[in-house]
Amino acid sequence: MPSTSSLRPAPLSFPAQEGQHWIDRLNDGSPVLIRPLRAQDREREKAFIENLSPLTRHQRFLGEVKEVDGRLLDQLMDVGNRERVAFVALVHDNGSLREIGISRYAQAGDGAEVCEFAVTVADDWQQRGLGALLLQHLIDEARNNGFKQLYSVDSAANRSIRDLTSALGFSHRTDPDDATQVIHSLDL
Repeated sequence: MPSTSSLRPAPLSFPAQEGQHWIDRLNDGSPVLIRPLRAQDREREKAFIENLSPLTRHQRFLGEVKEVDGRLLDQLMDVGNRERVAFVALVHDNGSLREIGISRYAQAGDGAEVCEFAVTVADDWQQRGLGALLLQHLIDEARNNGFKQLYSVDSAANRSIRDLTSALGFSHRTDPDDATQVIHSLDL
């Protein structure tokens, strides 16, 4: 049985943050800083993707991504406006901040009131409630920005996203164009 001292949550000590941010606790009590993705996070985002397991990377991109090139990074870093938002989750790791998760949405077309989302959590941080925190912040942001629906197209085999979206009230249907995929949607 763990000692009582090992059950105490770690202190919430992150560098001072400007702008929108949250310091939340995961299900196990671990503190996590969630804030909008910034230009200075580019290398951190690259390292995050490169350190995902092949399965998690495949689930995120619905295909194989072996190398994170400049073009992919440019696309992922193109956020910070109403139409494209990303929230990064950070923790302390040996004296620096490490990305452990990200949620993002992109407007589905010019003038559309619908946006497509994605949530990815580092393999060693899964099953702690981080995906739910990231997605809830994203839902709130999309709603505040006037969107009417969030959706995601994922592999039917991805039970993690199905469980997560079910817990947050999303509906699910088989993709009419590809029976191996599921569309998760939430009216805002």
